[in-house]
Amino acid sequence: MGKEAVLFLMLTHYTVRHCMGFSQSVDSDYTFTLPAGQKECFFQPMKRDATLEIEYQVLDGAGLDVDFSLTSPNGELLLSEERQSDGVHSVETIDGDYQFCFDNSFSRMSEKVIFFELILDHLNDEGNELEDWKSYITGTDLLDMKLEDILETINSVKGRLTKSAQIQTLLKAFEARDRNLQESNFERVTFWSVFNLTVMVVVSALQVYMLRSLFEDKEK
Repeated sequence: MGKEAVLFLMLTHYTVRHCMGFSQSVDSDYTFTLPAGQKECFFQPMKRDATLEIEYQVLDGAGLDVDFSLTSPNGELLLSEERQSDGVHSVETIDGDYQFCFDNSFSRMSEKVIFFELILDHLNDEGNELEDWKSYITGTDLLDMKLEDILETINSVKGRLTKSAQIQTLLKAFEARDRNLQESNFERVTFWSVFNLTVMVVVSALQVYMLRSLFEDKEK
């Protein structure tokens, strides 16, 4: 029983270790204000055979649009978009710093509020190290455990939780953009309603004055 206990503790140690070391996506999001007539660039270091996914949305500003570009570490322009309100792009990476830029130089008066999210996959893949724990297993029949199934299930749960968090973040961004748009429409409707009401009051006052002047006794 002493040997079985040692084996069980060893398996538990390596199971926990590699569950924590699973390759999972690293998710980060940012919101910033891009002034009129300016361009803002960001850099993201990446490793070979990883995946870089960029999702962006224009939350506020006239036209709700911006120019977007993505450049590889060797200076190659991977993609370029003009006057877009949102976009989703995914690329397989090499070693180096990737540059992505938001350009608002076409707008001379309106600043833009931009939200973007970075999803980095396969950054922590360690290749054969994920299989190292198998070398310590000498009596799996005694334990009656399917460690591979457990690891696969945990990895699947982590991946789905990460995806759920990403979707929730995007829904928050959509909600913020829609709220800004509705508030802008509300201000416009309120302004023109007050303007029309003022014009109607002035016109009514002039009509009353002119009608009364027609019936006044000029001799008096």
